[in-house]
This record gives sequence, C-alpha cells and structure tokens, in this order.
Amino acid sequence: MAINLIKKYDAFLEINHFTEAQRKVSLRAVFDRDIADNEDFNFRTKIIRPLKKEDVIDVESLFKHLTHKTEDVEKDKRGKVIKTRNVFDFERSKRLHWILPHINELITSEVEVFSSNNRIDGKDVIRTYIHNKEKEYVIILEPQSSGIDYYFITAYYLEKKYGGPNMIKNKFKNRLPIVY
Repeated sequence: MAINLIKKYDAFLEINHFTEAQRKVSLRAVFDRDIADNEDFNFRTKIIRPLKKEDVIDVESLFKHLTHKTEDVEKDKRGKVIKTRNVFDFERSKRLHWILPHINELITSEVEVFSSNNRIDGKDVIRTYIHNKEKEYVIILEPQSSGIDYYFITAYYLEKKYGGPNMIKNKFKNRLPIVY
C-alpha cells in the first residue's frame, strides 16, 4: 500500500487489487499527506480549506467527495432530493495524488486557470477552475466571501458520458476577466 505514496503525476495510483479496507487506508494516506495534514495547502497564497458543515470543518466529507461519486439519490421527509456519495469512484481515486502538483502549479503546459460565475442553489457563485486540458482533469475551488481563502469543492476526471469536457469548455468561454 505504501507504493501509492511514491507515485508521481501523471501515473495512476494502484488501487484495483486492494480490498475496500486496504484501498481506503492507501488513499487516506495520500489524502492526509497532500491535503489534510499539509500546512502549506495553498493556491496562489490563499489557504485552501474544506467546506464547513454546521460550522465544523469537514475533512471526512472532503475525502469521500474526492474518492466517491453520486449515483443514487434519496429523498428526505419533505420529498426533497438528497444526493449521496455512496459509490466508490476509481477514476477520481486513482488521480488523488494529482491534486497537489496542480494546486502548486507544477504542471503548467496543459493547464488553464480561470474563474467563472455559476448558478448554484438559486445563487450566483464564483468558482475557480484548474483545468488540465490534456488529461481532462479539473479541480474546483470557491473563493470565500472574505476573498482571503478558498474552499475546496472537488477534483475529478472529466468523463465524456457525463458532459464534462463540454461543460468545462463552456465555463472557460464565459470565464471572468480575473482569477478570484
């Protein structure tokens, strides 16, 4: 399992042959090293923080978000759809160690960084995208309202069957003049 700690961009993490428990331990070690325990996890001098849930920084939800995908939806008592991240996503997970070199801007030739307005839950929200065009990979950050730090939203492989490459091209066409 320690083999994944020495993997570099653009190799994939080795997770296919692990049991679910071994896979989680291996991925968690990479996540902790690169993100959770990394005191220098910054993008262009702004600290990157996980989203808060009920005013508590939720590192566990971020880990699950970076390694699982939504397929099934549940409904609450009022009938409102609740998305659940309950399906392990090999495509996201095997690229988990790609996040840090992109955040540190060590991969530059095929990467475009831009901000775009997004309509989320009826509100206009600015999000910053780090898009690796060659590898069809994206990292999404959201500037905090203070403008001082970022929230880490997600990172994933852009799959054609879900419209990912076209979605990011449209966001790039409508990008804002500055990166927030």
